[in-house]
Amino acid sequence: MEIRRLALAGGAEAATGLAVVIDVFRSFSSEPLLIHLGTRRLLLENDVERCFALRGDALLVGSRNEEPIPGFDLTNSPSQILRAGAERFRGRTVIHRSTSGVGGVPAALAGADEVLLASFLNARATAAYIRRRDPAIVSLVAMGSRATLSAPEDERCADYLESLLAGKAYDHIAALAEILAHHNARKYLDADNPNLPKDDIILCLQRDLVDFALRAERCGESIEAVPVHLENLIGH
Repeated sequence: MEIRRLALAGGAEAATGLAVVIDVFRSFSSEPLLIHLGTRRLLLENDVERCFALRGDALLVGSRNEEPIPGFDLTNSPSQILRAGAERFRGRTVIHRSTSGVGGVPAALAGADEVLLASFLNARATAAYIRRRDPAIVSLVAMGSRATLSAPEDERCADYLESLLAGKAYDHIAALAEILAHHNARKYLDADNPNLPKDDIILCLQRDLVDFALRAERCGESIEAVPVHLENLIGH
């Protein structure tokens, strides 16, 4: 298994083999929580107007450059999703929009054989899925801030995945120190901004909260994030 490290929008475009698109703050930390809370279908769509066109009885969850989108039901906030509770999501379809993570998925799907969506929340499950698949090439794509600037939270999550896949040393305490000192975390922690809740950082930095990987699959003209539970990997 060859592990390749890629980043940002260009990295998503260059991904081959089995690609892992990583967005810790906040897209692919939100999605495992949406599934955990009972979302029936989770569609990924980066075009805001298309989100509204596809809406029907679906919930719209997302942000544009970290700001809420007028007309959406919820912003791209793990803590707000968690507070909304299972009754809000159980059995529902959610259309999810974000700048970095969701925005990188179509590019990765264009060149990779398979695409997974990862954060710290589902990193171990993601690594277990990859080990079961045993691909020749794994492309770890750290999407960064707005897919244009490197972000330590995404790079360190890629480090953690690489440690699980290849035994590379990983120090989560050192990773936390770096992440928490960076502007990406400080803009949540130091400001009183309801659109950037401090609790989001707490949730996004929790490791291995869920036991499923998330696989991006084309479904007609849409892309769906489909959970793959660890027990379903046994024997496959």
